[in-house]
Amino acid sequence: MKKFIEWFFSPSTEPIVEDIDVYSKLIELEDRVAKLEEENVELTNELYRMENSLDARIDILASEPYNLDRFSLDK
Repeated sequence: MKKFIEWFFSPSTEPIVEDIDVYSKLIELEDRVAKLEEENVELTNELYRMENSLDARIDILASEPYNLDRFSLDK
C-alpha cells in the first residue's frame, strides 16, 4: 500500500502541456478573429443591401393599382 501511495503522489515525468509557442498561437487566433470580423461586416452589409432591394420591390408592387374589373364574374 505504501508503494501505491508513493507512486500515486510522485511527480509526473511527462509534461502536462507539450511545447507550444503560446505567443504564435495568440497571434494566429487574433488574425482569425480579425478575418471573421471583416467577413461579418461584409455579410451584414450584403444583408442590408438585399433587405433594401426587397423593400423597394415590395413598395413598387404595393403601389400598382389593381384592376379588379377584369376579373369580374358578371361579364
